[in-house]
Amino acid sequence: MSIAFTTLRSRVQATRLLLATAMLLLAQLAAAAEIRVVTSGAFTEAYKVLVPIYEQATGHKVLSAFGASIGNAPDSIPSRFARGERFDAVILSEGGLEALARDGRLVAGSRVDLARSQIGAAVRKGTPKPDISTVAALRQALLDARSIAYSASASGTYIAAELFPRLGVAEQMQGKATRILSERVGAVVARGDAELGFQQVSELVYFKELDFVGTLPEEVQQTIFFSGAIASGAEQAEAARHLLRFLASAAVAGIVRSTGLDPVAAR
Repeated sequence: MSIAFTTLRSRVQATRLLLATAMLLLAQLAAAAEIRVVTSGAFTEAYKVLVPIYEQATGHKVLSAFGASIGNAPDSIPSRFARGERFDAVILSEGGLEALARDGRLVAGSRVDLARSQIGAAVRKGTPKPDISTVAALRQALLDARSIAYSASASGTYIAAELFPRLGVAEQMQGKATRILSERVGAVVARGDAELGFQQVSELVYFKELDFVGTLPEEVQQTIFFSGAIASGAEQAEAARHLLRFLASAAVAGIVRSTGLDPVAAR
């Protein structure tokens, strides 16, 4: 899979005026607001393209933070909430969102589904690309790889806790498969610290230093919803809802898809 960045840029340019006009017409807030948002990795590339368009169209300012959907890394979303950081909206994986909701961190009924994401693999550019097109081939690729990196977020939890045991390779992965904290798996593979990396497709495909291998076979794939919600105690709840509606709208589905995600609105 490859991302046509020229196509993405042209889509942004072609839709900027339309989106700006539409969002200005939709915006009903009396004054510009500062919206505090924390988002997890898989939606980050789409978010970085869309937020400036939203800001230009509405006059609102989005203050952004980034972290993993789950886990106890210092910059993970659960850790940020635990130490009292305040946000108006959060964007993260379905499992992470449900955990925050159980802890009372989110406004009930405020969930907005944005996109679906799948897990893929990548290698350093110019190195051999293993076959992962079937379950048997994926298993062999894992056994053959000298070093493997996987994320500390939702996809990595699935790989370590479910995929490795299901393929019967959990024991062989000890010592050569590394959980990556507070960094993109792609960066680890790009500098040669791991031979094979696994993460959400949208977090791998934009690395120019990598060759994208492909997605996990359907039989062992994990498709994850990435969704937004309003944080409990949000100071700009209405503005945050407005932003989430924009990110979920059909008007921006093409841009979301261009970053390696399957936009919910397009369905």
